[in-house]
Amino acid sequence: MPKIAEIEYSPNPNAIKFILKEPVASGFPRNFPNAEIAQADPLAKALFNAGHVKSVFMIDKWMTIIKEEGIAWNELLPVLAPLIREAPPIATSSSLGPQGMSIASDAADDPFLQKVFEALKERILPYMAADGGGLEVVGRSDKQVMIRYMGACQNCPAGMSGTLMAIEGILKSEVDADISVITV
Repeated sequence: MPKIAEIEYSPNPNAIKFILKEPVASGFPRNFPNAEIAQADPLAKALFNAGHVKSVFMIDKWMTIIKEEGIAWNELLPVLAPLIREAPPIATSSSLGPQGMSIASDAADDPFLQKVFEALKERILPYMAADGGGLEVVGRSDKQVMIRYMGACQNCPAGMSGTLMAIEGILKSEVDADISVITV
């Protein structure tokens, strides 16, 4: 049973991060942006079935839940916490990927996107993960890189402005001065 060590609020008022004592995901992040996708995962499915949950993002020993607007966390947390505590822990993998970040399988063989991935992994990801978020490098069109925010970052107002500008600035200095970044 994953026990909840801490609950952290994020800059996104509709997102909350659970720090756990046992893993609920191993290796690469598991992102459930809707209830339909969550059907294959018992914990994510239970969280959506509890109601008022918009998305679930899990990686190793933490998870972020985004709620619907109009319900307060003090109403929803007593419903969600027992579901998290009752979930069985999973076996951890020895080949862990970068926490909170992934690269789309069709983009993994692109050397340009690998440079993007490495720059973001070192310079951006730790800050996003601290707030309960992550990102996926989806692909590119020439020098335009497409990313998808996950967890608390996926609908946070800061992600569409400040964070996106920071990501683009880092990639311009470390990968290519002509790069541009968009969210998808």
